[in-house]
Amino acid sequence: MNPDELKRQAAARALEDVKSGMKLGLGTGSTAKHFVELLGARVRDGLEVIGVPTSEATRNDAIRCGIRLTTLDEVDRLDLTVDGADEVDGALNLIKGGGGALLREKIVAAASDRMTVIADETKWVETLGRFPLPVEVIPFGLGATRRAIETAFAACGVSGQLVLRTAKDGHVFVTDGGHWIVDAHLGRISDAPHLARSLGLIPGVVEHGLFIGLASKAILAGSQGIRVVERP
Repeated sequence: MNPDELKRQAAARALEDVKSGMKLGLGTGSTAKHFVELLGARVRDGLEVIGVPTSEATRNDAIRCGIRLTTLDEVDRLDLTVDGADEVDGALNLIKGGGGALLREKIVAAASDRMTVIADETKWVETLGRFPLPVEVIPFGLGATRRAIETAFAACGVSGQLVLRTAKDGHVFVTDGGHWIVDAHLGRISDAPHLARSLGLIPGVVEHGLFIGLASKAILAGSQGIRVVERP
């Protein structure tokens, strides 16, 4: 079974937790796209839900699939967010942001009673950091912000190359919020909560891809079937 089929399996399992009347956060990325498409099929069969998309791409997918949408200005809490992840560890801490939507993804996840992560089994890791850590930054003063990020890395016992993300056309990648992303190639993050707190104190950092304590369940699809991991 190829990775795309595994992603769809995980998305289908997450759909089992969706009940009529729910307010849902709709994630971004290739795995979350499967969830949106499967959810749309259920909506066309009569399921009544309303969703908050975490990116313009997801918004467009949801509209195409016939899912009714709202915003966090119109509702105060969401019942459940379903999203993918670039890495998941045993404590259900995550690295997210490979698709560039980490800021909206974190806002939506934080406004949700529960967050379910759907992924193929390759995203499960013992220690976060193999996948480059996205750090969303303000373009103004980027040099100073990079130096502050490097200082925070050193204080947290990590180091690695910082690479400004570019789009497919070779220009700087710009997020839906108009910011840039610096990807940190760290290899291993021994204390992810500490690093998350340190990055959050840097003025030029809008948000980072460490999602600490937000996920309540991970649904991982692999060659041996579906594995569900829940945070106590």
